[in-house]
Amino acid sequence: MRAARPAKPPVDPWRAHGTAIDVERRPTGDAQRALTIFLAGAECRFTCVFCDLWRYTIDGPTPRGALPRQIADSLASHAGDALDRIKLYNASNFFDRHAVPIEDHAAIAELCAAFAGVTVESHASTIGPRVVDFARRLDGRLEVAIGLESVHPAAMARLGKRMTLDQFDRAADFLRANDIDLRVFVLVGAPFVPRDESLEWTVRTSEHAAKCGAALVALIPVRGGNGEMERLASVGEFAPPRLLDIEHALDRCLELAPTVVTADLWDIERIAECGACAAERRSRLARINENGRLEPRITCAVCGGE
Repeated sequence: MRAARPAKPPVDPWRAHGTAIDVERRPTGDAQRALTIFLAGAECRFTCVFCDLWRYTIDGPTPRGALPRQIADSLASHAGDALDRIKLYNASNFFDRHAVPIEDHAAIAELCAAFAGVTVESHASTIGPRVVDFARRLDGRLEVAIGLESVHPAAMARLGKRMTLDQFDRAADFLRANDIDLRVFVLVGAPFVPRDESLEWTVRTSEHAAKCGAALVALIPVRGGNGEMERLASVGEFAPPRLLDIEHALDRCLELAPTVVTADLWDIERIAECGACAAERRSRLARINENGRLEPRITCAVCGGE
């Protein structure tokens, strides 16, 4: 799979890729202004077939001190912004010391002292005492994002994630027992799931996350571009998701409250099939993300989609 990838663009481990600010609905009903920092660091040691994050990573381990530098510089660029939460997304596993040196945990926690909530991402296999130690360093609450992706048995076994459902459940139980919040990533259009079953399995996966106590579930449309997804599409084992697919999934999953379910809108335009209604559909998804209220479906005279 790695051999099928295009060339990795150069990445500076001392500079974050960028930042974003969004308003995030929480299970308590309040809305928080969240700063996401897209950090540069070591590539994930897992090779998931759907991954497009490898292009934002470096070869080899993350240098000690690099992540605190990236975070400090990013915070300085947002010094005048009113913010409640910070999300540190490093395109890998926060609790893998190859990706985030454990020696940097104290400095990272100190940089996050002003935030009521801190979100990091990590594989279920990395959830253990190191997570609790980092949580205790923080002034705010820790939230760990874990990719569940799909509970479809065949898909879960073939995604390359090397994670079982029992392993995910144990990680969720551990976080709950230690008063740490859980965020879950769920795929829309997961490979190895027939298109006519995709919606149901997306909903089932979100339901499982909610039953495990997830505070938030992010629905993420699978993106191509790594070579392997294109190969799977050519042999009929992957059907690229459509904008309608993520709309229908979000509509169905709103009933999982108090778990907050949102659609990931990053680069969402690339899966829009109809230029006549794409902007309106994106706006509808953004409103639902923010307020959690179901809206009437959009009808389009051009594409006939609803």
